[in-house]
Amino acid sequence: MNQGKYAFSQLFETFPKYQFKKCVDRYRGDHRVRSFTCWNQFVAMAFGQLTGRDSLRDTVMCLSAHREKLYHLGIRGAVPRSTLAEANENRDWRIYADFAQYLVGKARGLYADEKLPTDIEGPVYVIDSTVIDLCLSVFWWAPFRRRKAAVKVHVELDLRGNIPTFVHVTRGNTHDLWFLDELSYEQDAFYVMDRGYCDFRRLMVINRRQANFVVRLKNNFQFELFGSQRVDKNAGLIADERVRPTVKKTRLAYPEVLRRITFFDKDQDRVFMFATNNFDLPALEIAMLYKHRWQVELFFKWIKQHLKIKRFWGESENAVKTQVWIAISVYLIVAIAKKDLRIDRSMYEILQILSVSPFDKTQLFQLLSETRMSEIEEFSRKQLKLFDF
Repeated sequence: MNQGKYAFSQLFETFPKYQFKKCVDRYRGDHRVRSFTCWNQFVAMAFGQLTGRDSLRDTVMCLSAHREKLYHLGIRGAVPRSTLAEANENRDWRIYADFAQYLVGKARGLYADEKLPTDIEGPVYVIDSTVIDLCLSVFWWAPFRRRKAAVKVHVELDLRGNIPTFVHVTRGNTHDLWFLDELSYEQDAFYVMDRGYCDFRRLMVINRRQANFVVRLKNNFQFELFGSQRVDKNAGLIADERVRPTVKKTRLAYPEVLRRITFFDKDQDRVFMFATNNFDLPALEIAMLYKHRWQVELFFKWIKQHLKIKRFWGESENAVKTQVWIAISVYLIVAIAKKDLRIDRSMYEILQILSVSPFDKTQLFQLLSETRMSEIEEFSRKQLKLFDF
């Protein structure tokens, strides 16, 4: 039963609140806190993410406009901007990182039966990172270039449902290869990476864990040929070879035989070379597997366009990481609700509906399934008009 609850409150019923409290207690987030708890902070920041607020002040003003409704969201009383800003600055960001990991586990369970974009059995993960530029004079703690600051978001994305299974937020000058040392590799799983992750010592670790990797090779890769197989050149394949590195340092790092696949992509008019430790899959399947790596690029593009992680509402490292983790949590909560309620809409459409109706008392399933997108788009267009002629 809906029982007159707001859509925003119904959305947060998709997970038990005690799981959030576990994360808070782990880092003593509510120690000596009188009224504005970590839960209040999370709800306020998540509200800003869902409704597309542009700043902390904008979020607080919008919440203040609905002060009498905040009790139903778990917030007692008004939310001062200084209180929310102080919470973002000082409360441990790992609270929200751990909570996001709980949501990852729940989302992966719901999307376990989702069909992969390939015929491969078993999990397929794509590994990549994205850089979010910052102002060096403000975010001095996040050096990236000589006159630029940035944070880097590293992601391991499960192609079943495009769920981020492991996320790490670092300073912009952190090398991508460092992320590979943080991962726990699953047996028989596939890990797809761009050439920035082509480090043979780390690839050997994946091989020893009995997992599969597909990585784009650098152009200066030197090897000796052990054999080759016939390929279908009409499908874009150029070569399917068994090779071994010849450079001494590389050979010591990876002494095993590799499979080298060369593929011509007609769409991009480019030649790609891949290395893999899997000798069973057809060569074309390996090439197509790398092509699905673009799902992580689409994921980065989506969260940058539809969630607030390009413009930060605090200046400290703790505030930035808190905002990023809460944004990822919001993405996961919406993904869980989509699967739980069996909503046949895209994530974009669900977020658009929720952004204009957080205080609607319609049952969430009915709101998300019956609202026409033409009405939402018309409402959004009208918001841009100051005067009506």
